[in-house]
Amino acid sequence: MPVVEPDIIDSAALPDDGVDYRKQNRELEQELTFLRVELEKFKNEAARAYILSKERHKDSAMMSAQAMKTIKDLHQKIKELDSAKKKIHEAYKDTINRLVIASEYKDNETGNHILRMSRYSVFLAELYGLDAAQLEEIELASPMHDVGKIGIKDSILFKNGKLTDAEFDEMKRHTTIGAAILNNPDSAIIECARQIALCHHEKWNGRGYPNGVKGEAIPINARIVAISDTFDALTSKRPYKMPYPIDVSCDIISKGRGEDFDPSLVDLFVKNIDGFVKIKNSIDEVVVDEAEVRANFTWSERDKEDAAARG
Repeated sequence: MPVVEPDIIDSAALPDDGVDYRKQNRELEQELTFLRVELEKFKNEAARAYILSKERHKDSAMMSAQAMKTIKDLHQKIKELDSAKKKIHEAYKDTINRLVIASEYKDNETGNHILRMSRYSVFLAELYGLDAAQLEEIELASPMHDVGKIGIKDSILFKNGKLTDAEFDEMKRHTTIGAAILNNPDSAIIECARQIALCHHEKWNGRGYPNGVKGEAIPINARIVAISDTFDALTSKRPYKMPYPIDVSCDIISKGRGEDFDPSLVDLFVKNIDGFVKIKNSIDEVVVDEAEVRANFTWSERDKEDAAARG
């Protein structure tokens, strides 16, 4: 059947229904052309969006790779810094130990005394609830409590008998000498050591030395070391005494509750005495036989008056 061109259609051949089919056809052609243009625009936009998405994905992948490399490099740097910090920390501990040994090198028991003092103090500080940073400070600082003894005469330090009043006054100076040695600190650890050196002979009732500081005005680190130092001195051999039995040592410290020592720390000490004994036995080269200690026990000249007063 032949195709009839619209412009040569005889108007007489169109239905006489009042509709202008030619106009309607033109409008449909215009709408179709518009839709084709819009479709082409949509296709172009979709293509650009796809390309952009690929580029962004590529950029994202590159950024992810760079981020992973940065994180890996950062972890490596942290690892290197931790290693350097550990080396510095070990060197710092070594320097502290050498300082302490220099101040007490004549005492063959010094090495174990340093270890016991440090561990007793950390153990009691942990029981008291101090945080990790404070525990580390006490661990490193507590061995320096008697560094001031480097300025005290040997005749006084190693006297086998009760000190005269003048000798005792001289002995008291080790606290201020130690504080002077550790003065103007550049670190929290050395400041902690200075406080301990100065205040570990202060008493809870204010009758200690060198400044008669009382109660909670005494730094907590010095209050902790006061008990640790006393326990170690009582249970160890000294030039002026043989070791005291554990129960006798505990009794002396218990009777100093609220007088010589912080009551709450004494309670923790007595309640956890097995932990202190375990530390002592783990450090001492030869575990002391308590039965033998008791058999050889006598009060030192320095303690006889106090023992008599205690009944």
